[in-house]
Amino acid sequence: MVQRSVVRFWAQAARDAENSSVKVLRRRRNAARSLRAHLDSLISVADGRLALPIVGGSSFPTPHGTDWSWRPTLWRFSLPTKGKVAVRSKEQLGDEVTLFHDCKISELTLRQLRNQREKDLAPFGLRLDVFRFDGSFLSLVVDLPDDAIQGLDRNFIIRMNTIVEMEKPLEIFARLNVKHGPNTEQIVRELPLQAEDIMVEFDLAYSRLNEKRIEKAWIDLIFEGPEMNQVILRDLTFSRRPRAEL
Repeated sequence: MVQRSVVRFWAQAARDAENSSVKVLRRRRNAARSLRAHLDSLISVADGRLALPIVGGSSFPTPHGTDWSWRPTLWRFSLPTKGKVAVRSKEQLGDEVTLFHDCKISELTLRQLRNQREKDLAPFGLRLDVFRFDGSFLSLVVDLPDDAIQGLDRNFIIRMNTIVEMEKPLEIFARLNVKHGPNTEQIVRELPLQAEDIMVEFDLAYSRLNEKRIEKAWIDLIFEGPEMNQVILRDLTFSRRPRAEL
């Protein structure tokens, strides 16, 4: 009943707006603006929570034998800061994603967007817009959590899955970095961009990893020739599993 009364009041106020006195109109305008702020906030939160995929979703297919899997926070939860323009090198979006470049003038933007396609499992995606690019490199760094290196040794395979959309073709490389003592082991894979669901694996058996001194790990996504392009990472997930015995 209260809801119906409120709707009737504002419907009548809207109809009377052309003929109301300035004093009444000013009072109703201020009240309407105050009410609209609360309504817009409610609608925004409701749209985010009720739209699919569900916010916070961390489920995705993993290989048999997987003992660790992870989707970074940026692809699971709404960030307080949705995006950044003229992004400087080493500037972060969220706690786990950092952009690196050597441009003199940054014409780069990063923005978190809401996934709403039926086939998307990740609630959010990341859009990278590149306009004029006067640098020699552009990479997006994702720090892997401590869980990823707990018990890690050369008997493991680390898998990365992603869904990429681009305005025009470009090359993207994924580089796994594992810091062990003063050294950093690196394994590079080119993303097979002819498929929408992209997977690359890093087999640590072929590395020179010092298993007793592992400190941290991170992934570099390296973009070759990114000028005047838009790249959307609809999803980004990681998992690890013991490799088959040689």
